[in-house]
Formats: sequence, C-alpha cells, structure tokens
Amino acid sequence: MAERRYFGTDGIRGRANTHPMTPEVALRVGLAAGRMFMSSDDRRHLVVIGKDTRLSGYMIEPALVAGFSAAGMDVRTFGPLPTPGVAMMTRSMRADIGVMISASHNAYLDNGIKLFGPDGYKLSDEVELKIESMMDEDLGSGLAPADKLGRVKRIDDSQARYVEIAKASFPKGLSLQGLRIAVDCANGAGYKVAPTTLYELGADVIAVGVEPNGLNINENCGSTHPATLAEAVKRHGADIGIALDGDADRVIICDEKGQIVDGDQIMAMVALDWARRGLLTGGGLVATVMSNLGLERALNAEGLTLERTKVGDRYVMERMRGGGFNVGGEQSGHIILHDYATTGDGLMSALQVLAVLVESGRPMSELARQFEPVPQLLENVRFTGGKPLEDAAVKAAIADAEARLNGQGRLLVRPSGTEKLIRVMAEGDDEALVKQVVADVSAAVKAAG
Repeated sequence: MAERRYFGTDGIRGRANTHPMTPEVALRVGLAAGRMFMSSDDRRHLVVIGKDTRLSGYMIEPALVAGFSAAGMDVRTFGPLPTPGVAMMTRSMRADIGVMISASHNAYLDNGIKLFGPDGYKLSDEVELKIESMMDEDLGSGLAPADKLGRVKRIDDSQARYVEIAKASFPKGLSLQGLRIAVDCANGAGYKVAPTTLYELGADVIAVGVEPNGLNINENCGSTHPATLAEAVKRHGADIGIALDGDADRVIICDEKGQIVDGDQIMAMVALDWARRGLLTGGGLVATVMSNLGLERALNAEGLTLERTKVGDRYVMERMRGGGFNVGGEQSGHIILHDYATTGDGLMSALQVLAVLVESGRPMSELARQFEPVPQLLENVRFTGGKPLEDAAVKAAIADAEARLNGQGRLLVRPSGTEKLIRVMAEGDDEALVKQVVADVSAAVKAAG
C-alpha cells in the first residue's frame, strides 16, 4: 500500500495550526472529498459536518465548508455532536459524506478530521489514499461553476435527534429509575447529549466535565483520566460512573466503589449477556491485538471466539461486517454495537452496561469482573527519527522476548499511528517475565531510536 501523507489510523490528526492540521489542508480535504463523492447525476449533493468543543474547530470548520461548497456540495453543520452521531446523521440525512472535526482523547492543542461514507462507516484505506492523491492537486482544479456552488446551513436539532436514537437503543420495558449515575463528558462533544439521555431514561444524573471552554477538553477528565469520575462516584454515592472521551466514541465505566472497568470487561459483559439472550451474532466478538488474553479465555470457556485485528476501531468494524459480528471494540473503550451504530459509541455502550445492571439487580462491582485479566504491561518509547523496528538489535530483542514468552503469553511491538512512538506490550501469566521482556525490548528500541 502507498505511504500515507495525511491520513493516519483514524483520519487526519495533528497539532492545531501546524501541518497537517491547518486551514489550507482542511480546504484541500473539502475540495478533494467533495469532488470524489459528487456523483454524476443531476441533484444536490450533501455533506454533514460535526465537531467537538476544541477552540481550533472554529478554524477548521469554515475551511472545510469552503472546500466542500467550492466543489459544489451543500453543507449542513451540526456544531458539537459525538462522532457516532455524525455517522448516524450522515446516513439518516442521505448525505454523500460525513465529517467529524475532533482529535478524540487528545488535548485541545490537537485536532483531527474524520470522514464517513454515505453508509455511515469510516472510509477504507483505499478511498483515503484516493482522496490524498487529489489533495495536492492545484487548488483551482475541479471547482464548481458560480451557479453550482454549495449552500450552507446549520442544523439546530442534531443533538435532540441523537438523544432519541440513543434512547431507542436501551431495551424497551427497562428504566433507569432509582439509579444514581455519575457521567464525565470530558468537556467534549457529549457534554449535552449524554446527561440528557440518562436523565430522560429516568436516572438521577451527576454530570461533570460539562463546561467546555475550548481549551479544557480531556483536561484531567474523561475516559483518559478516570480518577475524576471515580472521585465523583464516591463523593455522590453513585451506583455507577460513565466516562466518555472528547468525541464520545469511547467509554470507561467505574463501579460504585470507584474501581475502573476497561473496554475488555465491558465487551465481555455485553457479549456474554447478549449470548445468553440469543442476541449475539458471529459466534463471539472482534477486538484488537491489544485486548487482554483473559478476555479470550473467558469467551472460549463459553464456547465463543475472539477474533483480533490490528489497532483501530475502523479495522474492528471491517472484520465485524465481514464476519457478521454485532459486538466488537478496543480495550481503550471503543465499543461497537453493530445493531445500533456504525462506529464506536460511548453512550450507547454505557446504556447496554446499564441494561445488564438494571436487569441483574446486583451492584456494579459484582458485574465488573467478567474475567481475571492476565498481567499486561505497555510501554511507549518515543523516537526522533529513522525506523527503529528495522534495526537488527531491535529485531533480535523481539525474537528473544517471543521465545521466552512462548506458550505463556504474547508480545506486541508496533508504531503508533498518530505519534512518533513505538508501543511495546507484553502479557502472560508470569508477571515478572512480562516486565522483563518489556524492559528489554524497550531498551533496544531506545538505543536504536
């Protein structure tokens, strides 16, 4: 596959107002994607655009709007809306393409552009590469004539539409009445829709991270800083805590004691519950190479499978569609429920956990430990240049580590898709061995990078 110049594992991402996250690149994305998704039939073509709460969204959005409208596409902007909401609205409004402006769980300094096809799914690698090839063409090529320019309009009820779609995913006949729920919205895209949805389903809601100012998204809050949620749960005596990330496509749960429940445990809870109720399809679930070995063992014990993909919820979704699975996701909290959504949806995933909680009548702390995770350690090693994974000493260290873990665990060494990092992860029943192989491989990478 050709080397990517703009797109990473989840759209285009970078430091705001620094290449590639500049108004010029956003304009080029709009022009290229607009031209690509314009069909030849004589009708109005439509793009829908949502964003999270970052200050730089005010810069990126108008540039995208200019590009799409210059290509001849009508534009509908939503304002702050979760990524899965944009995916849903792309499909429900019969748009030709959907765009989410967000850097997900990153700090406000970063931003990103994610694209969805008319079916609401993230674009394939092949389509992204075609868009890339068009982005560096002359800015004057492919412009619409003056009478065919796109028109732009703000959609004011997009959040209300998403709330109704989310509520419809909660099992009929159940209510959150009597439950006290703490929800941390990371000062991000879900800051209005998540508390509203939970309240309208009957819960007593304690909302934190719901005062975005453009600079505080994910700052000491949300799914990447679950200690804030845990503290709120304990302080308010909540039955459960829900933490979303900046664009609300991932979720981390916290039990009533303040203990964190990661994406692997959430996937196990939902998949095993759906399997018992005859709702699980595909004979198991799809997760990435990062998911814990304990999850795999727990599923196998129930006659279910775990299929692994490379990191990125896009690849999980592709495998789910190919194999007929309706549950999949990532340890980080990207949970995809294909019966309801075309991408990770933090709020809808939380609602499925809440359904299990309500029906069981048991405290969350009893439900949270669906399996015993094996010791797992991840170290991120920063490098400045070159390709450390092609270094002979690094290759030798990896081969040695794999030999020592043989039959007792797994080693995974991969580059980050968004930063100059090599991620070194090992897991196995022998914690001391896991620590040693991670230390050895990381040392080799540091020496090479």
